[in-house]
Amino acid sequence: MIDGSMQKFPLTLDKILTHAAKWHSNSEIVTGGKEGVASRISYTQLAVHARCVSSLLDGIGVSIGDRVATLAWNSQAHLEVWYGIFGMGAVCHTLNPRLMIPQLSWMVEQSGARVLIVSADLVDSAIEITSRVSSLSHVLIIDGVAGEGNHGAAQFRLLTPLLEQEFGDFDWGVFSEDAPCGLCFTSGSTGAPKGVTYTHRASFLHTLRLLQSDSLALKSSDSVLPVVPMFHANAWGVPFAVPATGGKLVLPGRYADGARLARLIESEKVTVAVGVPTVWLGLAEHLALTRDRLTTLTRIIVGGAPMPPALKDRLESELGVIVQTTWGMTELSPVGTVAVLGDEARAAEFSGRPALGVDLMIADERGMPLAEQRGSEGRLHVRGASVIERYFGQDTPATNCDGWFDTGDLARISDRGDLMITGRAKDLIKSGGEWINPAEIEAIIGELPQIALAAVIGRSDEKWGERPILLVELRAGQEISDDELLKALGGRVAPWWLPDSIIRMHVMPLAATGKIDKIELRKSFRDSSRSDDERLGVENEEFPVQRG
Repeated sequence: MIDGSMQKFPLTLDKILTHAAKWHSNSEIVTGGKEGVASRISYTQLAVHARCVSSLLDGIGVSIGDRVATLAWNSQAHLEVWYGIFGMGAVCHTLNPRLMIPQLSWMVEQSGARVLIVSADLVDSAIEITSRVSSLSHVLIIDGVAGEGNHGAAQFRLLTPLLEQEFGDFDWGVFSEDAPCGLCFTSGSTGAPKGVTYTHRASFLHTLRLLQSDSLALKSSDSVLPVVPMFHANAWGVPFAVPATGGKLVLPGRYADGARLARLIESEKVTVAVGVPTVWLGLAEHLALTRDRLTTLTRIIVGGAPMPPALKDRLESELGVIVQTTWGMTELSPVGTVAVLGDEARAAEFSGRPALGVDLMIADERGMPLAEQRGSEGRLHVRGASVIERYFGQDTPATNCDGWFDTGDLARISDRGDLMITGRAKDLIKSGGEWINPAEIEAIIGELPQIALAAVIGRSDEKWGERPILLVELRAGQEISDDELLKALGGRVAPWWLPDSIIRMHVMPLAATGKIDKIELRKSFRDSSRSDDERLGVENEEFPVQRG
């Protein structure tokens, strides 16, 4: 007897854009500019342009498996480059423009990229990078005109005129679905950056998870605005998920301030927007000043850090939207769990449940599963088809012998299966031999209407080893005393958890992902050898602070 069989259909990312171009040819990709809409194109046209990118890269020696670096914002040109790199089987190494030149140069050197594609307003950074990285021989400029010529060993050229000489008939997808497609270094918010390599199969399956009705639940009728950067974990997979449905994709370009986002959302009838809470706070502040309303936006999808309930309530009230919380990380491609829409019991502190293809496990400090997986706090482990197995350039697996990846997060899972992130293991403060969880303090302080952002870090202490200090950024025009801040914690945390010092900051340092940059805070405030008054004076230029 001969068994039947199914067709071989490699799960490669080029198929997403090919599908969109064939079946959703009238849907648009729109890019915002400084004064309005900068560009507008169909999926059919974008697919042709992306194939031209593949032909061009092939002509300058890029082959399957080669890394091509990009230093660019969320734009049509960047998206064309993305799919052009993916389609030919090369690896797109996205770089974060907000990092320092030494960090960016180190990452490019690690990847071995010979080609860098850069936004015109970042050409100066590209010139500095090429002066440090001898392997870079080609720099292609998008989104403007700047800096053509030779700089060191690298040739700088505008991409668009070169594409006009190419034909969009490059043969895509002639490689394995297990081939690498992307390289993204972690934000380094709690340690040195590590490279995460994405594969076509993993990213394709991740896209299918996002499209489930209990996940992002995107539709062809949606107009979706990903403010989360394309250089951060593939913009959470949104530039794959939206073309997969045939929806309208609205890219913000360089600008993500409240005023420009409000205009873009209204003009392009955005229904779903995606980004970290700090972005939506800026939008809410703008609307409060102008008293404008958003008439089409129904939902914002947030991630990056657990959301204080007061912040969720404020955003839902002031923006007139549903806030859908998520949890994920670069190593998960990146979405792990998503709150279910329409679940009236959903709360801000819960990050939802995993979709099919992701599994969660709560473990002790040794990585052993806890006997009670529901309701017990422990270290969160993950495994699945889109979860990292090993970091770029490392021989040692990042998982244990059973395939579980230790996320570094502390968490508990409710009886209903909802995930609650309770902190970061690396953020825990050990005071007098006992643990203090900064996330619990931050969540309580974050509920106060006067607070925009709050962070707790450990400061060295001769007697106790470490003691917590609280840093807060107040909302515009708001005031609150130290006594009121401490009173908010009274009865909700142990007395010995109360911060020894409270510092007000005009501007909280943020990592490029929008999360509070605790590495920078620790550099400035962890040392106990100086008084607060001395420290405030020294640190004022980089992170302005004020006395309570």
